[in-house]
Amino acid sequence: MAFLNSKIIIILLLFSVFIVEAQEYIPVTKQIENSNIKTAAELTDKYLMFLKNKNIAVVANQTSVINSTHLVDSLLSLGIRIKKVFCPEHGFRGDSEAGEIVQNTFDKKTNLPVISLYGKNKIPKKVDLEGIDAIIFDIQDVGARFYTYISTLHYVMEACAKNKIQLLLLDRPNPNGYYIDGPVLDMKFSSFVGMHAVPIVHGMTIGEYASMINGEKWLKNGIQCKLKIITVSNYKHSDFYNLHIKPSPNLLNMSAIYLYPTLCLFEGTVVSVGRGTMKPFQILGHPKLDSCLFTFIPTSIKGMSTEPPFKNKLCCGYDLSDYSINILKNNRKLNLFWLIDLYKRISEKSEFFTPFFDKLAGTDMLRKQIIAGKTEEEIRKSWQADLIKFKTIRKKYLLYPDFE
Repeated sequence: MAFLNSKIIIILLLFSVFIVEAQEYIPVTKQIENSNIKTAAELTDKYLMFLKNKNIAVVANQTSVINSTHLVDSLLSLGIRIKKVFCPEHGFRGDSEAGEIVQNTFDKKTNLPVISLYGKNKIPKKVDLEGIDAIIFDIQDVGARFYTYISTLHYVMEACAKNKIQLLLLDRPNPNGYYIDGPVLDMKFSSFVGMHAVPIVHGMTIGEYASMINGEKWLKNGIQCKLKIITVSNYKHSDFYNLHIKPSPNLLNMSAIYLYPTLCLFEGTVVSVGRGTMKPFQILGHPKLDSCLFTFIPTSIKGMSTEPPFKNKLCCGYDLSDYSINILKNNRKLNLFWLIDLYKRISEKSEFFTPFFDKLAGTDMLRKQIIAGKTEEEIRKSWQADLIKFKTIRKKYLLYPDFE
């Protein structure tokens, strides 16, 4: 792991600003594995006839594209009657910050009504679904339990089941679909950042995940959604799939996406994950850490983080931006070293964890194990029995060749 001094990081941050403004997404590596993979949205011949002469609603965001054209624009040009759009966290065009309330609005390009499913209204209302014959769900997930798009999926499925509306799910590859790891959620800690008894990294596409929600009867009162899935072409779970559009404002590249399942746990601590820099979810730090070679200063960045933790304060910590590409893909597991190490290094240990941590972890055991001084190996062993059970359930819903 290479650390950079503060002068070098300032130069890199300035350079990163230029790059991010110049293109919407920054590929870290070029990977030929993507060349033959076709997302379900691209396979229009498999679903257009299903949509003809129907009133359609779409659950979508900025990742819902057919090549470089938005799914909504493509379908409208093909004569499909799209009546409204529902959007998840970060909004229809993906420009809202994490946790920011997304308001109902009209899309400037199409003038379609856009109804937010993030904030007070997380489930489509009956009045919003009047006259709708089918709903399309097409959103790029990143394969972590606390990434809220799968929670939105749950509520959309529930609304479809209650109102007897078919859900057409256009599947997409999971960039973290090549492994499974982390504690399985204890339902006592269920929330919008974790609704189901799955591990932090579940190794499923969003289509497979929807099948599991239905099959395991996780919707309210065990109801089931009328679900039709269009699968991805030429995808298998062992593929390292490169995204071409950032799935949310602070996941700028594949380094952040690979690190996200581990680093998001720090959102439930006093440690900064780099919000307010051009390396969110690639760096870690805190103003009260010392003896490190890497520093950063969070600032306000419009569309990413306007009020980041430790705004305008010097933070000391780790630069992990190269680590994920070189090691994480081979290790195929969460890295607890940083969590354990930073807990040891921060003097005010009673303030290290916030109440949000247990919701992200899906259990209070991980926090208690770190406080008790358990090793990473000991913590991992405590997950294994639940992971074995989950893997058995997961296999029933796989639509693509597994990585094992």
